[in-house]
Amino acid sequence: MSTNEFELLVPAHVRTPRRHAPGKPVKQAERESGVQCIKLASNENPFGPSPRAVAAMQAVLGQANFYPDDSASDLRGLLATRHGLAPEQVIVTAGSTDLLGILARTLLAPGLNAVTSQLSFIQYAMVTQAGGATLVQVPLRDDGFDLDGIAAAITPETRIVFLANPNNPTGTMFSAAALDRFLARMPEHVLVVIDEAYFDFAEHFAKQRGVEYSHALDYVRQGRKVIVLRTFSKAHGLAGVRAGYGMAHADLISYLVRMRPTFSVSAVAQAAAIAAVADEAHIRRTVENNATGVARLQAAISAMGYRVIPTWANFVYLETGEDAMAVARRLQDAGVIVRPMTPWGAPTAIRVTAGTPEQNEVFLKAFKKAMKKLSD
Repeated sequence: MSTNEFELLVPAHVRTPRRHAPGKPVKQAERESGVQCIKLASNENPFGPSPRAVAAMQAVLGQANFYPDDSASDLRGLLATRHGLAPEQVIVTAGSTDLLGILARTLLAPGLNAVTSQLSFIQYAMVTQAGGATLVQVPLRDDGFDLDGIAAAITPETRIVFLANPNNPTGTMFSAAALDRFLARMPEHVLVVIDEAYFDFAEHFAKQRGVEYSHALDYVRQGRKVIVLRTFSKAHGLAGVRAGYGMAHADLISYLVRMRPTFSVSAVAQAAAIAAVADEAHIRRTVENNATGVARLQAAISAMGYRVIPTWANFVYLETGEDAMAVARRLQDAGVIVRPMTPWGAPTAIRVTAGTPEQNEVFLKAFKKAMKKLSD
């Protein structure tokens, strides 16, 4: 059978979406550039997972012949207790990206749409297209989400609004009060997805800066048409084992569970997540290091004359004024992997994860050198 004949078997909305190109793996970058590299491209925890999580994973490896608990009951119960919810209000998935796909498959279909902001998490477009629906992207306002514009863009065909708070890749945040006002305008046929992947960092910054970041779980407890997404990939350092979760009304969770692939969250991931939640010292070290790191990066980059958007997450977004792909290649040749924003439609911007103090200094030195070469 020829390629064209295979295409006849695949619906158009499945043929259309492009795949997400993840941050380049360290080994690949080192092969390409011939130098030792550090990765500051994917907003990963520079300290790695909690030692408790590593020990927990090692402890269950000998049971890998058994299927995992499909409902992740121990982890789900722990999260429910921690957040003041019933276990039936929590779903555990293979990362929050997996949950986004489940939401799209559950709520979207051809002829329907979802609404979000331009320059937001690239997976929103991918899961919406894979569901056969259309994604409406509202322009940014002051580098962040234009909640009024998003509310105005909702139509009778809208089923989901995706709100990343803080936003990836800009790092911007909207306040709890702003979200209150937004939700008051939502029609009954719309589910608001409140994506709080960077919750731990934003909460830390909010306490420092004297603002209220989020009370999104109150909406869940009130039975509102929202779902709150969290992940273990960032502050907990478990990006490689894939564990995330969502919190919503039990009725919505029951539909999502039907669409979740069986045994999708491994026993290793479940054990790691349970242990990671308990290691508050590891999380505290991570968020405190991040606060210091982004302050250093923002100040140094601004001093070089480049525009940086103040962040509430564990990365900084900056405008280079040059081809972002070229900047990223020069940085990689200097041993630093960053994320060019070209796939997001920002061809002169890059995103840099805050690393350890030593990694941040390596980046700043490499960035200064790379930009000098590009201007020569």
